[in-house]
Amino acid sequence: MNSTTQLLEFDEDGAFVREIGKGVYGIAYAHQVRFDDDDNLWVVDKAANTVIEFDPDGYVIMNLGRREEGFHGIPGAGVELRSPQEARARGGYFGGPTDVAWDPQGNIFVSDGYVNSRMVKFDKHGNFLMDWGSLGREIGQFRLPHAMVIDNSGDVYVADRSNRRIQVFDSNGNFGRVLVMDVPFEADYQPPFTAVNADRNQPATTAPWSMCLTDSSPQELWVSDEEPGRIYRMTLDGRILGWLGSSGRQLGQFNWVHGLDCSQLDEGILWVADMNNWRVQKLIVDLD
Repeated sequence: MNSTTQLLEFDEDGAFVREIGKGVYGIAYAHQVRFDDDDNLWVVDKAANTVIEFDPDGYVIMNLGRREEGFHGIPGAGVELRSPQEARARGGYFGGPTDVAWDPQGNIFVSDGYVNSRMVKFDKHGNFLMDWGSLGREIGQFRLPHAMVIDNSGDVYVADRSNRRIQVFDSNGNFGRVLVMDVPFEADYQPPFTAVNADRNQPATTAPWSMCLTDSSPQELWVSDEEPGRIYRMTLDGRILGWLGSSGRQLGQFNWVHGLDCSQLDEGILWVADMNNWRVQKLIVDLD
């Protein structure tokens, strides 16, 4: 863990509570944090290629993956030096993991997104069970699985970001359906910041970035896009019930929503990690 990487806890009013994981070797760039049903904290680190579970007291109780040794340096006895390309993609390792979720049986799912373009399933003890997916545009393939959630029936929702879709699978990786945020926006829209799709040199509109599921019955899926800076309220079959937000720096505007928390939506509260505005926003949402 370098000196600039911190995992900080605050109360609901924004007051600092504590720092968690100080000195833990497996933390370098925490891409996502999630809480399981036992209130354990899981940190998905895309730079260290690890997924770390902390108990409520802040102690490490499980680690998936491994932070590899550096690939630059002075050759020495017993040190294997590799090119950056070799170090980025190696069998048996995560390659830029992005998110974690659990099915009703307690199995652990990790979206291994930036390099390996796959989903990985472990049992509740961390033993590898299976993986699926590869880089591509076809059904069952991914171009950066950036976030994931699992509903009460065990279906796995994967935010296939660069393919601009959400793919839904059962817990064994069998494909079910595709969801998209197909909401019109101005034809001449240009992003106010830097969110440009390099493939086509145009705004990366409606590319899903983060997701959360409500505890309501029926459950709802809330999804953020890259541009035009919206958060969508959806049914589990993909019907859009509404949306909020736009790109910008004002309150209620967003510059890349990188995390959503729906756990208090029954109270009308939605938490938003507003990445490039360097803040967390607490939104009061009218669900009627």
